Amino acid sequence: MITEITMNKLDTREFIDKKAQEISSAVGNGTAINALSGGVDSSAVTMLGHKALGKKLKTYFIENGLMRKDEPRKIVNIFKKLGVEVEIIDAKDKFFAALKGITDPEEKREAITQTFYKDVFGKLVRESGARHLLQGTILTDIDETVAGIKRQHNVFEQLGIDPQESFGYKIIEPLVQLRKDGVRKVAQALGLPESIYDRMPFPGPALSARVIGEATPERIECVRLATSVVEDILKNVSAFQYMAILHHDRVTGMRNGKRDFGQQIEIRCWDSIDARTASPTQLSHDILQQLSQRILSEVPGVVSVTYHIATKPPSTMEAV
Repeated sequence: MITEITMNKLDTREFIDKKAQEISSAVGNGTAINALSGGVDSSAVTMLGHKALGKKLKTYFIENGLMRKDEPRKIVNIFKKLGVEVEIIDAKDKFFAALKGITDPEEKREAITQTFYKDVFGKLVRESGARHLLQGTILTDIDETVAGIKRQHNVFEQLGIDPQESFGYKIIEPLVQLRKDGVRKVAQALGLPESIYDRMPFPGPALSARVIGEATPERIECVRLATSVVEDILKNVSAFQYMAILHHDRVTGMRNGKRDFGQQIEIRCWDSIDARTASPTQLSHDILQQLSQRILSEVPGVVSVTYHIATKPPSTMEAV
């Protein structure tokens, strides 16, 4: 049973010192590795891990081909300024090969999980000699997975899966008592910039979680371009999270006076505190028009743009 540390009971200095000591004790004289995605959870764990272990922690950015535009370069540069060296691992081909032909959401998540932990990180563990993986699982990840709402890629022991047996290394999860608001507070106390600690949540399966149906390189590029537009236009909107979703079926449109079967992008924008419940942000019609016009003109093949207005629950924040 995990004891939640709520925001009003969170003493960031005490938490950081305690978790750094726990990480140091668990790893001992050995080494550990972690994956940095640039999200607030993985960023907080990276800084916490380096505080605890110094050079005994090796940090990687896994380039899976599913990230936002220019994400690896941007994140590596931010952490370099903080004194943390991050090595980029190009694994795009492995992830797209694992996703080939898969349309079921849970099968996609499982393919990414197995590729990430067993294939890509399995190789890194063997090469580095590390016996511990440090990762940013939070309480909401566990809640949603255990409840059967959505399998989060970073949850194992709560499902009866032993990472040591399955992957060959132990997993350390120092943030499991916190929800997103608490992680942001810890990230700020660790010295991360606002662009990181106040960053929107981003799914572990990355943009594959925003493609309904098969996540091919071409479809990922489509949603990547739409994501860039959405994040540019909504960057000054006070919302918990916003995103672009690529639908599976083509829809009827018109170009140059002729019928055109094209792609449909769905925009989601959420007001929430901790992601357990959420309501669609009431965007102005002018903003919705800007989103539509830019996506239709900047993302090839898109003929339809919609806005999601269902609450969570019964909806979820991500589509897949």
